[in-house]
Amino acid sequence: MLRYFVGALLLASACAANGQSQPADPRTSAGCGPEKTQFDVKTDKHQHQTSPLETGKALVYVIVEERRDPHAHQIGDITTRVGLDGQWVAANHGESYASFAADPGPHHLCTDWQSRLKSVQKLSSALDLTAESGKTYYIRAEVTIPWHDHDAQVRLEAVDDAEGLLLISRSARSTWTAKK
Repeated sequence: MLRYFVGALLLASACAANGQSQPADPRTSAGCGPEKTQFDVKTDKHQHQTSPLETGKALVYVIVEERRDPHAHQIGDITTRVGLDGQWVAANHGESYASFAADPGPHHLCTDWQSRLKSVQKLSSALDLTAESGKTYYIRAEVTIPWHDHDAQVRLEAVDDAEGLLLISRSARSTWTAKK
C-alpha cells in the first residue's frame, strides 16, 4: 500500500513540475533584452545637454567610456545596447551617452557589446538599480577593446552626480533605432 502511495505522489509531482513554466533566460533576468535585436546608433558630439525629468519617473544615463590601446590605430567604435528588466531601452556607439526614464522601484540594468563577432557578443555587465521618483542616476559603462595585455570586457558602475555630469560633458549624445 505504501509503495502505491509513494508512486502516486511521485507521479503527481512529475505532472505538477511538467506544467510549470520554463525558467527564465539568465541574460533576460539580468536585464538584457532579446539577443537578436540590433541597433543603428547616431551620435552628436555637439550635444551635451541633460534630458528633462518625467513626472513620477527616475532618469537614467548610461555613459560609455572606451579603453583601447593608446598606441594602436583606432578602427571603429563599439556599439553597446542598454537593457532594463529584460527589454532594450537604449544604445550607444563609441564614447557616448543615452538616457531613458524608469519607473520607481527595483530594476535590473544590463549593457552588452553588439557585434557580429562571436568572441565579443556575450560580453556584458549588469547591476541592480533601485530608482526613486524625481532622481537622476548616472551609470558608467566601461568598454575595454582588447590589446596585448588587456582582455575585452564591459563593466557597469554607478557614479555620483558630479562625475556623471563630467562624463556627459565629454561624450556624444546617442539616438538609436532598431534595425529591421
